Amino acid sequence: MAIRKIAVMGHPVLRQQATPVPEKEISKPEIQNLIQDMIQTMFEYDGRGLAAPQIHESLQIVVMIWDFDPKIKPYIQVLINPEIRALTQETSSCWEGCLSLPGLRGKVDRPNKISVQALDAQGKKISFEAEGFTATVIQHECDHLLGKLYIDKIKDLSLFGFSRECTQFLIQNEAINPE
Repeated sequence: MAIRKIAVMGHPVLRQQATPVPEKEISKPEIQNLIQDMIQTMFEYDGRGLAAPQIHESLQIVVMIWDFDPKIKPYIQVLINPEIRALTQETSSCWEGCLSLPGLRGKVDRPNKISVQALDAQGKKISFEAEGFTATVIQHECDHLLGKLYIDKIKDLSLFGFSRECTQFLIQNEAINPE
C-alpha cells in the first residue's frame, strides 16, 4: 500500500474516459492494492472521495468516505464501473472543491436525486438511490471517470475562485444573504 501522487488539472489522464474494470479482475491483488492505495491517498490529502484517474490510473474505480447518515458508523464506499442516472430534473447547488484542483472552489448545480449501480470492492453488484449532498459527491467523483472536472459544470464563473476568497466573500455572503 502506498500514498500516490495526485494528478492536477492540466494532466491528460484527468480528461480521458476511464476503462471499466473486468469483473473477474476485481479480486486480483493489483486491483485490491489500487483500492487500498486510493483510500490511503484520499486520507493523506484530506479528501472526501477519490477517483482512480486522480492517481494516474485510468480505471473506473471511486472511493468515498460514507458518512452521510448519522445513524450509521462512517465507512469507505467503493464503486467500480458505476452507472448514474438522474431521477429528477431538480438540482442542488453546492460549493465543490477537488484534490486535482488544489486551493480552488466553485459553485456547481447537479441533479438532486440519482440512482447508482456499481460493483463494490468484492465485485458484488450494488444499487441505491442518493440525494442532496450525497448525490453531489457521487456525481463529482464519477465525473472523473468520464474525463470531466467540476469546473466543466460551473455556469457562472464569478462563483469560481480560490478557496479562501470564496469562503470569505462568496460562501459567507450566501449564509448572511440567502436567496
